[in-house]
This record gives sequence, structure tokens and C-alpha cells, in this order.
Amino acid sequence: MTTTRVPRIQPISRQAPLVVALVPAAGRGLRMGGAIPKQFLSLGGEPLILQSLRTLQAAPGIDQIVLAVPLPDVAYCENEIVSRHRLTKVTKVVAGGAERQDSVRSALAQVHPETEIVLIHDAVRPFMTLRMIAEVVAAAKEGGAAIIALPMRDTVKQVRTDGTIERTVDRTPLWLAQTPQAFRRDWIEAAHTKAHAEGVRATDDAFLVEWLGYPVAVVEGSGENIKVTRPEDMVIGEAILASRVKEGEPGRKSSKRTRSMSRRPRQRR
Repeated sequence: MTTTRVPRIQPISRQAPLVVALVPAAGRGLRMGGAIPKQFLSLGGEPLILQSLRTLQAAPGIDQIVLAVPLPDVAYCENEIVSRHRLTKVTKVVAGGAERQDSVRSALAQVHPETEIVLIHDAVRPFMTLRMIAEVVAAAKEGGAAIIALPMRDTVKQVRTDGTIERTVDRTPLWLAQTPQAFRRDWIEAAHTKAHAEGVRATDDAFLVEWLGYPVAVVEGSGENIKVTRPEDMVIGEAILASRVKEGEPGRKSSKRTRSMSRRPRQRR
């Protein structure tokens, strides 16, 4: 099958960017059980990754975007995602690493040294909103670091190794971390540099900034800001997307007009 090669869209020329978004998207998505990485699965007739990138493209406060993807998919993303969909804020598509933290560090290396704020968002959280971006960036500019999160609503049980309940945990101070997360550039760069040197691994970037002793503010997010990790999440995602398209949310296209997907990246073996 011949793939139409779309001319590379040149990014808008700017002075040093104030806010750069990093999108780590190099995961293999093993829990999805398929041969195609989850970030490239179809949601509403288009690759899942495109939903997050479109929102960042539409956000007035985002100046540039750096996308980190699996090495074999760099060219596909440059041509079939970035250029084809005219994502002019994406200035770099780089090869990610074995783990999410490696991908973020790889993307960070492309950030201009005069950048003020670095925003990091998981590609497989397709329902981030413009409100989340604006509020988390504003909080990071004020205090240095901020994340989107949700207060814990379910009753939390601490369980022994034998499977019995040890105690019920007070959920009042507990929040579930999401993305986007935003940081002063110097803080997040220092955190990743030190973590890499000392072999410290984390499941989110806020942990590394906390580890350095910096305060991180919390901005309340939304239950719709799901992370797609399992097949059932795609079903939930289609329902959320249909609802948002019906409401006419900016950056969301009708699935009826987007069924002709561009070529997917090759399957993993």
C-alpha cells in the first residue's frame, strides 16, 4: 500500500517559547493486548494520540510541542500525524525511550533554555481540556509546579499480604494524579538529570520534583480525563468523545467526517 507523503509543515517562527508541551508517547501498551501501540489505536476514527495533540495545538498558552514516540514511528508521526493534520506547534518528533521517564528526558533535551514552563501530558489521556491547560500552567507560573488531580472518592482499604483488610484509610487527603503537569523548566530539568544520575524511577514527573524538595500545587481535574490503558477504556472513550462532539467542543471533529484514517504504524511483533 502506497502512503501519500504530506509536505512537512514548518512551525511558526517565534522568539524563545515561554511554554513548551512534552507529549511522551513511546509506550508499547501491553495491557491493551493488541499488536498496535495504544497511542495509535482509533478513537472516533482517528489515532488516539491525535486527540491530545489537537487540544494542545488549540491552547492559546502553549507555544511549542515536542512529541516522543517509538523510534520506528518517528517518520509516520511526522508525516501522517503532524504534517497531515497541520499541527504547527509540534516542532520536534523525537525517539522515546524504554520507559516513560526516558521519553520525557529525551523530549526535555529539545526544550529551548529560555523556556519558562514545561507542560507534560500523557498522549493516552485524550480528554484533557483547554481549561486544564490554562489553570495548571497559571499555577506553575505562580508557584513553580502544579498537576491536574482528582480527590479520592471511593473508600480506601489497606490490605495485608494474605488478602484481608488491615485498615480503612482516611481518603480526605488523598488525590489521584493525572496529567497535564506543569513545571518551571529549571526545576523539571534538574529533577530528571538527578534522577537519571542516581537511578531513581518514578511513575509521574511530579514525584521527581517533590523528591528535590519543591512544592507542587494541585488543580482539580475531571473524571473524564481518563488514561487509556485497557480495552474497556476505549469503549468509555468513544462515549466521552461522542458527548463532546455533540456539544461542539473546540478541537473535536465528528467521527462521521474522520473515518478515513491515515496509515497506522506497523504492527509490533
